[in-house]
Amino acid sequence: MTLKELEIGQSAVIETVGGEGPLRQHFLDMGVIPGVEVTLEKYAPMGDPMELRIHGYELTLRLTDAEKIKIQLSHKKTREKAEQTKEKAKEVLDMHIEHPGLGEGGRFHVKADEHPLPDGTVLTFALAGNQNSGKTTLFNQLTGSNQHVGNFPGVTVDKKSGTIKRHPDTLVTDLPGIYSLSPYSSEEVVSLQFILNEKPKGIINIVDATNMERNLYLTMQLMDLDVPVVLALNMMDEVTGNGGSVKINEMEEMLGIPVVPISAAKNDGIDELIQHAVHIAKYQERPGRKDFCDENDHGGAVHRCLHGIMHLIEDHAKAADIPVRFAATKIIEGDKRITGALALDQNEEEAIEHIITQMETERGLDRTAAIADMRFSFIQKLVDSCVIKPKESKERERSRRLDRILTGRYTAIPSFIVIMGMVFYLTFNVIGSFLQDKLETFIEWLTKLVDIGLTSWNVNEALHSLVVDGIFNGVGSVLSFLPIIVTLFFFLSLLEDTGYMARVAFVMDKLLRKIGLSGRSIVPMLIGFGCSVPAVMSSRTLPSERDRKMTITLIPFMSCTAKLPIYGFFTAAFFPKHAGLIMVCLYFLGIVVGILTALISKSSIFKGEAVPFVMELPNYRLPGAKNVLRLLWEKAKDFLQRAFTVIFIATIVIWFLQTFDLHLNMVSDSKDSILALVAGFIAPIFKPLGLGDWRISTSLIVGFLAKESVVSTLSVLFGSTAALLKAMEPLAAASMLVFCLLYTPCVAAVASIKRELGGKWAAGIVVLQCTVAWIVAFIVRMVGMLFV
Repeated sequence: MTLKELEIGQSAVIETVGGEGPLRQHFLDMGVIPGVEVTLEKYAPMGDPMELRIHGYELTLRLTDAEKIKIQLSHKKTREKAEQTKEKAKEVLDMHIEHPGLGEGGRFHVKADEHPLPDGTVLTFALAGNQNSGKTTLFNQLTGSNQHVGNFPGVTVDKKSGTIKRHPDTLVTDLPGIYSLSPYSSEEVVSLQFILNEKPKGIINIVDATNMERNLYLTMQLMDLDVPVVLALNMMDEVTGNGGSVKINEMEEMLGIPVVPISAAKNDGIDELIQHAVHIAKYQERPGRKDFCDENDHGGAVHRCLHGIMHLIEDHAKAADIPVRFAATKIIEGDKRITGALALDQNEEEAIEHIITQMETERGLDRTAAIADMRFSFIQKLVDSCVIKPKESKERERSRRLDRILTGRYTAIPSFIVIMGMVFYLTFNVIGSFLQDKLETFIEWLTKLVDIGLTSWNVNEALHSLVVDGIFNGVGSVLSFLPIIVTLFFFLSLLEDTGYMARVAFVMDKLLRKIGLSGRSIVPMLIGFGCSVPAVMSSRTLPSERDRKMTITLIPFMSCTAKLPIYGFFTAAFFPKHAGLIMVCLYFLGIVVGILTALISKSSIFKGEAVPFVMELPNYRLPGAKNVLRLLWEKAKDFLQRAFTVIFIATIVIWFLQTFDLHLNMVSDSKDSILALVAGFIAPIFKPLGLGDWRISTSLIVGFLAKESVVSTLSVLFGSTAALLKAMEPLAAASMLVFCLLYTPCVAAVASIKRELGGKWAAGIVVLQCTVAWIVAFIVRMVGMLFV
């Protein structure tokens, strides 16, 4: 039978893994290999994908992919063995277990090179690990940086570097999370290229100690690179908190590298980790073990195959500066990039193929499955010998209880709607609006105070106008929306930290597939509600170029927080009784327009199928107060920097252009200004939308720099809300809101799109957004006129 036919709660042993190419390799790297037991936990609310438990962690898989995996239901002996394991675990509970303290490594000693690296040499480190293993948290602890962390796969999508605290001659680079050195997505390529090309002096490999079976697969591949490695067992506080333990000395002996238990979130064990890392890099202490084959298993077929190929390619690997064992495994796995770099001749390639074919015959597995099985077999022996896991973790049990509601068949979608509804309600109607009112009152008081002071000092009329009408009126109108933006980011960061984002992707996969996307695209789009720039960057976690392009195209339709000042300004002025409702409707309108755009482009520009949905589901974790506060400070600082740089400069430029004419004389009426002359050529484009006033069209153009500038520009040009109310009718205000919702993202977002997809795609997305915005705003105006 196939995995698709498995029923909820049933367990089975994998017999064969079908498919081909990178996807099959990804399955194998994730531990989906012949001989492994898998249990079906649940189906997504819409019936697809499924959630499996394998190697002690949760993995999602679509039914179409599950159909390619053949299984055999677990027999009575398998279940009896599982019961014996549980009994053995109970016995361990009654024993005295000596828990290693956090930071207390083993007794690892390797004879160092006689000649350490010269003093002053910069010790470069790659910080590598699985997605969601705590890399960025550890990076922040090592360097004192404030990089954003979250509890869902793919938070780090680019490499970041920093100096280790108190070690000025070091440089550690936080790489995107990877499951293996067989790249499946673009951020995994970033990690592999850095390690192979930049040649770091050492690797800090962070491992989730609560899920070693999954994480140690990458460790074994990193050791193949023959670079000094130190293993950081993260989240050890959770392991010991659940009565578990790790025999550090035994693990070091089996792996041949130093092992240090740490808790990155609590900053425990970091100092000893740094000491080990600096030492192995300084003295170039490479892994003491380089062979994980077991010659007794199946006649040592994999062992003989690997070593036969290593002898054949040794000179080629040395010439290409590629570690020979790593090169041999990549040849067996069919990695064409490595094979091409070795420049083998035809005779050598044929000899290697014969060796691999013979291994497949003896081993009874295909080449890629045999390599994966070799690694996981060693990992299983290591875990059985060194790791004591007497009971299910509190985090896992908590996740199971929460998932009954948050990913339940009948409760998942309502839960998502309620959660997002509460986020918007508390942001726009309760917490955010309350704080905004207080800040607005303070800004108004300060503006009046400055106005009175300048008047009493008889300051020059132009300078007085610049300070009060330009800076205070323009920048101040934008600053008043800081509380709403910070409040929304606060709730979004809570959702990220808890691990709920990954569940949203699981729940929404089937729905998004109807518009041609994978459930994994939901994460960049949800981030887009905060800011389009990190949302565009996070699309790198998507393994398909098609999915990446399509997701990036849709991200600007998700209303970012930079547009909140526009919504707040217009709803307060024209629709004060329905402000919260209108804001929520705008968010949903953006989603609807994005879906319609996706449906149209799915059958034209983006033909093809969405990538398979293969993702690890992390346990729910309580948000870290320090992490949340750090994120809020970063977002507030970013907003303030924009307010006092881009928006400040734009405000002064707009003030200047609307205060003077072509002869640089101050005008009594702004319609005689330079700005009115220039904007007069653009205004006709917006006239069908009811936005023909040159001042309004000017604000929309300035909004291209930063969306918040729309409000500051209108405040400068109209001078007061009363003047705006006279110049614009409510229907035109509705059209303005819709246009601002959908038209081109800011310059920073366009620059991010250009960096990811190139100039042509960036220009195309700008044109698409503006066209769609104009059409939808026109429709809103036409429909509105039927009811006025």
